[in-house]
Amino acid sequence: MEIYTLEEALKKIEELENEIAALKAENEQLRSRNFGGRKKHDEAWLASYQGFIAKYENGQTLMEIVSEGEISRRTAYRYLEYYKKLQKKTDEEQRK
Repeated sequence: MEIYTLEEALKKIEELENEIAALKAENEQLRSRNFGGRKKHDEAWLASYQGFIAKYENGQTLMEIVSEGEISRRTAYRYLEYYKKLQKKTDEEQRK
């Protein structure tokens, strides 16, 4: 589109500003959307994991912890694996 007059230029500027405002609104909406699902190692996960570790380190077996009903058996095994992995990493760092 060729612009010959000041009025046409001002009209085109207004159209472009409206388009920019609409794109900014869409961009903001996309930035603030919730992707759903549990975020790995969020506060709830950390509280559950720390509770499990406290019980495990106090001598409770996995099945005793699971029988309390706060976590599933599968989650208990995942927590234990994560715990062992951290322990191994800590031990290796201390040997260095």
